[in-house]
Amino acid sequence: MSKTADTTQLQGAAAPDPSRWKALVFIALAQLMVVLDATIVNIALPSAQQDLGISDGNRQWVITAYALAFGGLLLFGGRIADLWGRKRTFVVGLLGFAAASALGGAATGEAMLLGSRALQGAFGALLAPAALSLLAVMFTDARERAKAFGIYGAIAGGGGAVGLILGGFLTEYLDWRWTFYVNVPFAVVAAAGAYFVIREPAGGRNRSALDIPGVILSTLGLVALVYGFTRAESDGWSDTTTIGLFVASAVLLAAFVLTESRVRSPLLPLRVLTERNRGGVYLSLGLAIIAMFGLFLFLTYYLQVVKGYSPVRTGFAFLPMIAGMITGSTQIGARLMTRVPARALMGPGFLVAATGMLLLTQLEVGTSYASLILPAQLLLGLGMGTAFMPAMSLATHGVEARDAGVASAMVNTSQQVGGAIGTALLNTIAASATTSYIASHAAGATGPGAQQLLQLQAMVHGYASAIWWAVGILAAAAAIAFTFINAGRPGATVIASSADGEAGGEGVADEVKVPVVAH
Repeated sequence: MSKTADTTQLQGAAAPDPSRWKALVFIALAQLMVVLDATIVNIALPSAQQDLGISDGNRQWVITAYALAFGGLLLFGGRIADLWGRKRTFVVGLLGFAAASALGGAATGEAMLLGSRALQGAFGALLAPAALSLLAVMFTDARERAKAFGIYGAIAGGGGAVGLILGGFLTEYLDWRWTFYVNVPFAVVAAAGAYFVIREPAGGRNRSALDIPGVILSTLGLVALVYGFTRAESDGWSDTTTIGLFVASAVLLAAFVLTESRVRSPLLPLRVLTERNRGGVYLSLGLAIIAMFGLFLFLTYYLQVVKGYSPVRTGFAFLPMIAGMITGSTQIGARLMTRVPARALMGPGFLVAATGMLLLTQLEVGTSYASLILPAQLLLGLGMGTAFMPAMSLATHGVEARDAGVASAMVNTSQQVGGAIGTALLNTIAASATTSYIASHAAGATGPGAQQLLQLQAMVHGYASAIWWAVGILAAAAAIAFTFINAGRPGATVIASSADGEAGGEGVADEVKVPVVAH
């Protein structure tokens, strides 16, 4: 091919989609809906439990049913996006999520509610990787990509806190059922917009046969892992079932890796994991989510139980964190991403977040919100937002178009597993520290109100003890970002993605513009 012809071909491949910014609106709306759903139901759970007569032992399944389906099916959902096409998977996921949400809002009993939550998780597992992979293949200019992922990163990081605010409003002023119904307009608008606006670039499908053994092993392995951490939170780490679930998960996931290294068309090509930048992102992001989800839990209980905040006031108390995340993602991360290496944003970002977390280790029963909690949240939000933005972009760093869906699914998988681990691990640490504090201070708790004060002091001591662990986890995330991630400033390089035998057996090379990072 002549130099002129080659240049012409590359320029043709590089032509940006004129509707990409409109598409971003609907992709961001869908992502917001999925992230909101992770926390919005938490606020409504006590009301739903009372209304439907759900026992204390079974109430956790309202959260767990969603987490198991979502976490277990994410890799399968990412592969389906590569097989069916991201736009089609995205729209199907949205409509299915809307239907499942409507079913949950109309639930007349425990079984109906739990079934709707499992369906939400299953359709969310289709929707989430399709959304991120659409961004990866539609935004190919380095500066535009930075802005798009800045918006996406802010939503991914701050959406959970927004869910606490919205959940508080809907539960307090309407009814718990509206925490489900609110998803329906979100999903319908996003699906209609996506159908008419999104034009997926050609040549990025992976039409190879579906890896059924990989689907079964990964789904069962991830379900066992997520459920194991859920059981650990409620029944303890030494519980026989908990240990059995962790052992089963390890065996199943080891068998999954062995299978993927041998089959011709793997569900998760190991090349997606072994590239050091993507591997570093998955690991550091998962650790950061462990710390952040644990904090959401502790601050919610601290503000409502210890400080006596209402659900709505509690939601508003998280606003500084949201503001920090949006600022860090769109103003710091997006502006610097094309100027400095990703590790120079992710590593310091996690350290700033760790500093905010460190402030919260000083929590006491009488702590002032304005003097400690507010600045801590601002630092945490700024750090997380700055780190999340390049992390979301690097998750598809140098990936072939045919693997964009499954690479995107790995981001969501690391977040979902991180969230499950964070809630269980840090909650268990906090509960243990609380029990120890009560045992060592019980003798001095005499007089009116002394026992109640002791309970509050023990609770806050437990939170502070667990938050120390979160500080260490964030420091570890920073160390991984500095060590593993060596990509330089993003560039907009055009590479060819070959639809070879592994991708579908057609042997046709399609020119696809895929963003890579210049070293």
